[in-house]
Amino acid sequence: MYAHEPPPPAQMILLLGGFRISQALYAAAVLGVADQLAAGPAPADVLAEHTGAHAPSLHRLLRTLASVGVFTESEPGVFALAPLGQTLTSSQPGSMRDVAIMFMETHYAPFGDLLHTIRTGQPAAEHYYGKPFFSWLSDHPEQAGWYTAAMANLTGGFKTAAIASLPLDGIKMIVDVGGADGTVLAAILTAHPQLRGVLFDLPHVISDGPRTLARHGVEDRAECAGGDFLASVPPGGDAYLLSLVLHDWPDDQARHILANVAAAGGSGARLLVLDFVVPPGDAPHMAKISDLNMLAMMGGKERTDTEWRELLTAAGFAGIGILQTGTPFSIVQATAQ
Repeated sequence: MYAHEPPPPAQMILLLGGFRISQALYAAAVLGVADQLAAGPAPADVLAEHTGAHAPSLHRLLRTLASVGVFTESEPGVFALAPLGQTLTSSQPGSMRDVAIMFMETHYAPFGDLLHTIRTGQPAAEHYYGKPFFSWLSDHPEQAGWYTAAMANLTGGFKTAAIASLPLDGIKMIVDVGGADGTVLAAILTAHPQLRGVLFDLPHVISDGPRTLARHGVEDRAECAGGDFLASVPPGGDAYLLSLVLHDWPDDQARHILANVAAAGGSGARLLVLDFVVPPGDAPHMAKISDLNMLAMMGGKERTDTEWRELLTAAGFAGIGILQTGTPFSIVQATAQ
């Protein structure tokens, strides 16, 4: 349409219309369109028959998503997966299908109250749902399942490479604090046959943990423990992993969680935090949009290098270092004093 970069008004229209693309991706994810196209190109009417959609409407949806690189229209009315669209399949490496569904079913509506958050500081989700997001989630098992599945998507999509960078030399027992369904712990134990592990999270959150660990063949080296890390953390670990956990919480509660980890591990226990570190400047980074998500949904925050060091020092940790992983995530490591 434009020979060069669109003029600012056109760019702004694209930004303002982002909600339309979000909902289009959600519809495609729920219908399983990408799974249908994994075998090869198909006409829109055939896809509609297989997905239970209205053919003319599905054609228009696919045409829109093709214009942003999710699908390609190889010939009129015939669509195929683009590399970006492969992330909407349910099982291929790098799948983000569960993230697409989770975002739209749990995050989309509360973000309509973002202005309230900016004016008051109260998380939009708390204002919209009438209670903190995780409390609401615990009352809605289906949405909680999507949330857990979305976190597993992130493990396959981004975290696997970061997990490979974890400094686990000399470690015999690792406790995965807030480890959800065990996907991260299973990946660690698979890569490190000498390790044993504990999966720790709320009892209803780790309900799928035994199946996940068994599916990876590491169940004989892992145990599942239910509890609340705001109350206590299982003792006995050489290392304690917090993977995308602390960013959910404001500083005072994050310090409390870290203090519980220090108390459980004792002096010399290794802390490994897999999380975002917000870079300086205005260059794009996932940490920055994720920070807005934390603000609106959980009341937490993404932290800069300096903020991580201040938080861990206040919680009783020393020897703080930050490792880059070649992914959007970093590893913050420290030792309990």
